[in-house]
Amino acid sequence: MIEKVNLADRLATFDETWVPKVVGQLNDQYVKVVKFVGDYVWHHHQHEDELFLVLKGAIRIELRDGAVDLAEGEFAIIPRGVEHRPVADELAEVLLFEPASTRNTGNVDHDYTIEADKLDHI
Repeated sequence: MIEKVNLADRLATFDETWVPKVVGQLNDQYVKVVKFVGDYVWHHHQHEDELFLVLKGAIRIELRDGAVDLAEGEFAIIPRGVEHRPVADELAEVLLFEPASTRNTGNVDHDYTIEADKLDHI
């Protein structure tokens, strides 16, 4: 059975920020949506690359040697092992594409940490 997913509808089901929600899965990858506002925690993912696609608003992905600014419709892939910190000056809606086993705060334990097997599927 093939499911059609409306990202705006799924994003409308929650208000919390920095809490990714799974909206799809293919192979061993999750498609997640998340709302960003403010600064996230510095972290890296030792074994996983991570794709950030901005659906609404704008974000900045800070790196130790610079930053990548993303506007609506733009994406960037952060390679495994690269320390980064997402930042949104105003509320932004983002799609993440990453392995299903990816822990949201990577190598860091933080109040934002959600283990991959504890993510909500909406």
